[in-house]
Amino acid sequence: MYLKNRRDFIKNAAALAGVIMLGEIAQAKADPTILFVSGWQDVNIGDIAHTPGLIALLKKRLPKAKLILWKKSKSDFAEGMLKKHYPDLQIIHGQVSKDGEPQSDEVKKAFLAADFFLHGSGPSVVAADYLDSWQKQTQKPFGIFGVTIQDITPDLKRIIQNASFIFTRETASIGKLKEAGLEGKHIAFAPDATFAMDIHDDAAAAKFIQDNKLADRKFICVIPRLRRTPYYKIRPNNAGWSPERIREVDELNDKWKEPDHAKLREAMVAWVRKTKGKVVVCPEMTYQLDVMDELLINPLPEDVKPYIVKHGYWLPDDAASLYKRAQAVLSFECHSPIIAATNGTPCFYLRQPEDTIKGQMYYDLGLSDWTFEIEQTNAKQITDRLLEVNADYNTALKKVRTAMSNVRERYNAVFTIVGETI
Repeated sequence: MYLKNRRDFIKNAAALAGVIMLGEIAQAKADPTILFVSGWQDVNIGDIAHTPGLIALLKKRLPKAKLILWKKSKSDFAEGMLKKHYPDLQIIHGQVSKDGEPQSDEVKKAFLAADFFLHGSGPSVVAADYLDSWQKQTQKPFGIFGVTIQDITPDLKRIIQNASFIFTRETASIGKLKEAGLEGKHIAFAPDATFAMDIHDDAAAAKFIQDNKLADRKFICVIPRLRRTPYYKIRPNNAGWSPERIREVDELNDKWKEPDHAKLREAMVAWVRKTKGKVVVCPEMTYQLDVMDELLINPLPEDVKPYIVKHGYWLPDDAASLYKRAQAVLSFECHSPIIAATNGTPCFYLRQPEDTIKGQMYYDLGLSDWTFEIEQTNAKQITDRLLEVNADYNTALKKVRTAMSNVRERYNAVFTIVGETI
C-alpha cells in the first residue's frame, strides 16, 4: 500500500528505520548503511565510471557510512577495477520479480541492513524496478542521484514521487519533472557522479604514452560515435531488436556518420599540421573500435596519418590517466569530456541531437563555448576553437577549473539535502 504523500512516506520510513524525527528533519545516524544501485553495463566506460564517481562522492561526503553496491550488471571486467581501488566494497547482485520480490538472498539481507537506498547516475532511472522493490519490501527512504529523466510514464511517477530527493544531472530534467507534476526543494541539479571520479591507472597510461612516443599536453584524444548505438551488434540475440528497428538505426547512422565525423577530422588535420602533435583515437564504447578507422583515420590525408595512434577498449581509470596528460579531448560521446574535465583537461562535446537532453549539463556548468551542436556547427568552428585552446592554454585550463568549481558548488548544495535525509 502506498502512502498518500511524500511527507507521510518519509516520516513512516524514518520511524521504521529507528530514526528520531526533529521537526521536519531526521537526525542522521552517525554511520548509516547505504545501499546504492549502479553499474548499468560494461561496454561503455561512461556507464562504468558512474560507479567509482558515486563511491568517491559518498566516501568524501559521508565518510562514516557503510556502502553496499547493488550492481545492475555482472561483469568481472568492471568489478575487477572496483575491487582494485575499493577492496573493502561489498558488491551484491540479484534481480527482482515482477511483483517486487528480490531474487537473491544477498539482496534480501541488504534490504534488512541498509538505512537508505540510493539510485546512482545514469541515462534514466535505470533501476526503477529496484526502487519499487525497496519501497514495497522496506518502506525505508530512498533517493535518486544525478540522472537524466526525459520520459516520465505514470508508473515511473508512481515509483519516484515518494523519493526523499531527486537530483538530476542537468536542469532540463527538472523541467520534465515539473511538467509531470513533480517539484519541490528536494528536486535539484546534481552533476553526473562521473565528475567526482578520482581513480587512475597511471601505469597503464604511462606505458601507452611511452610505447607511442607521446608528449605530455602535446597530444589530443578524439572519440567517435554513431547517432544511435547499434546494440544489436553488442548484446546477445540482437538485443531483441526487430529487423525493422535494425534497418531504421542503420539507415540513420549511415546518413550522418560521414557528415558528423568529417567535421572532427578537419580539426584533427589542422591540429596535426599546426602543432605536429599526435592524435589518439579512443573508444568510449566497444563498438567504436569497429568504426574508428572508417570514420576518423582512413579518410585522413597521407601527411597526417603518421601522427594518428589508436587505443583499444579500456577502463575509466586508464582513460582518466591518459586524458589527464592530453592537451584536449574532443568527443561525440558525453562522458569522455567529463572524465577529461575532472582531470583538469579542456574538453569539447560534439553533441548529436539523438544523444538525449543530458547534454544540457555542459551548458549548466558554463561550458557552452566547448559544446557544439553538431548539426548547427561547421568544421571551422571546431577547428578554430581547438587552435584557440592550443594558443592560450592557460586560459583554457582556467576555464576547466571554473567548470569544476561549479560542479563542487552543486555537490555542496545537494549534499546539504542528503545530510538532512540520511
